[in-house]
Amino acid sequence: MASRISSYWNLHKFTILMVLASLLFYTSFAYDLVRTDFIKLISLFFALFFLCYKLIQFEKWNFNFLLISGILFRLIFLLVEPNLSQDFYRFIWDGELVLSGINPYLQSPDTIMENGGILLANAQELHNGMGSLSARHFSNYPPLNQLLFAISAFLGGKSIMGSLIAMRSIIILADIGIYYFGKKLLRYLNRSPYLIFWYFLNPLVIIELTGNLHFEGVMLFFFIWGLCLITLNKWLFAAIAFACSISVKLVPLMFLPLFISYFGFRKSMKFYIVLGLGILMGVLPFYSSEFLNNYTNTVGLWFSNFEFNAGIYNLIKQIAIKFDVKPWELIKIYGKLVPYIMIGFVLLLTFLRDNKKMPILISSLLWVLALYYFLSSTVHPWYIIFLIGLSIFTDYRFPLAWSVVIILSYSAYENPEFKENLGFLFIEYFVVFGFMIYEIFKLKGLKLLIRKN
Repeated sequence: MASRISSYWNLHKFTILMVLASLLFYTSFAYDLVRTDFIKLISLFFALFFLCYKLIQFEKWNFNFLLISGILFRLIFLLVEPNLSQDFYRFIWDGELVLSGINPYLQSPDTIMENGGILLANAQELHNGMGSLSARHFSNYPPLNQLLFAISAFLGGKSIMGSLIAMRSIIILADIGIYYFGKKLLRYLNRSPYLIFWYFLNPLVIIELTGNLHFEGVMLFFFIWGLCLITLNKWLFAAIAFACSISVKLVPLMFLPLFISYFGFRKSMKFYIVLGLGILMGVLPFYSSEFLNNYTNTVGLWFSNFEFNAGIYNLIKQIAIKFDVKPWELIKIYGKLVPYIMIGFVLLLTFLRDNKKMPILISSLLWVLALYYFLSSTVHPWYIIFLIGLSIFTDYRFPLAWSVVIILSYSAYENPEFKENLGFLFIEYFVVFGFMIYEIFKLKGLKLLIRKN
């Protein structure tokens, strides 16, 4: 036994030391970092990304080693409150409401507190913690997400830390599920299965999902599971998996037209019916005459009122200001235009691109989501995790480059006014667009070379 351990150490000592260094950096990130300390934040993050790159480079075929490393990195965050996001307060609040039989889509936290509050565990702490912006609006989290909040609150036993541990456990399990089904999908696509570690060991994924408790990973889990089911010709179960994905986050809704060309018209209609029924079953427990209006108005705010880390929108905004256009007027007009642009782009890819093969379909999904985030007025770092997940099944790596530089957006929290640094925004999007354009021309050149030969 001792000789085996010694032999393993001699073979893997450098990568073991890298894992130990990563564990120390993640510990510092989780327990000894405040959001306003931008220099420390990016120093730790870039160091973790470098170590991630080297671990995959040296151990990419040592699946158990990298899998266990990824799980250990996540477990570092298990017993600590998120330090880069306060959204978890609203998650627990909504979960406690659902447990109490109260519809989170019908009353805002401010309204509930103004009416004397209710017998909610930790109500005042949760209300104060979520911030005034969240507290004055109805919940915008879809039904399955609400169920996960309620399960976490139940398992947490009226303890905030208990609820955090439960949520983290769900998110970690979802990431392990992504690893499992992601490997299967990569093999089906005849791609190297180690590519899944560009998701599983990605510091942005670990920090924003397990660390800051965002549920993009749960959404991605159901989506990748659905894609795997499609490859097995189990489209009925795939429709249910996609319904679950949409019921965690609404993002996959924009992909639905693309499946027309994959399945064909008749089969896709059956697929949509099953998917629609799955979504409807999740909505029914929360439905009332006010539900739809409250929910759509709250979701609409993200298109027409908020802005953070925007790419194309910021460029248009800077030009518009030169012509004396008011920013608050511009964002409302811009927010109304973006859905029409996206609908047009999705329809173009649906009817003008041959999506009958899975690799091409996933590539189309990637470009739809990329354009959406390029156009969005709000792009929080955890938003692009879905894009990272899709990219590993394609030849494009610009989402991975984005996962490195998007951390620069946290410079906004360095000052009390949360003012964005346009210099850092320029660097971020220069890297992303530069890398993307390079890849487009590189892949186009390779295809031409293959055709000639």
